Amino acid sequence: MTVGELLGRISSTELTEWMAYEQIAGPLGQERLDVLHSILAATVSNTARAKGRKAAPADFMPQWDQGAGRAGDWQQMLATVTTLHVRWGGTDQRKGAAS
Repeated sequence: MTVGELLGRISSTELTEWMAYEQIAGPLGQERLDVLHSILAATVSNTARAKGRKAAPADFMPQWDQGAGRAGDWQQMLATVTTLHVRWGGTDQRKGAAS
């Protein structure tokens, strides 16, 4: 199911309830799996490690979106996507945008 299909089938109230549930119970989906797998990896690593520093789950947590926060990063991504979109025959529907 796509995000558009989901939003067409779920009410604003139900979506808000799921968002509140996630705030209480922790992340849902892939983010939660990253946490669970990093805990497992740290546990396995610590069983095979000599005495000394123990591995922490954070040592195995993937660092997604490392480019976030760089100045101009979103502008560059938008320019790239716009260029590819037009190159593949799409049109830019934004107000004032040349296509």
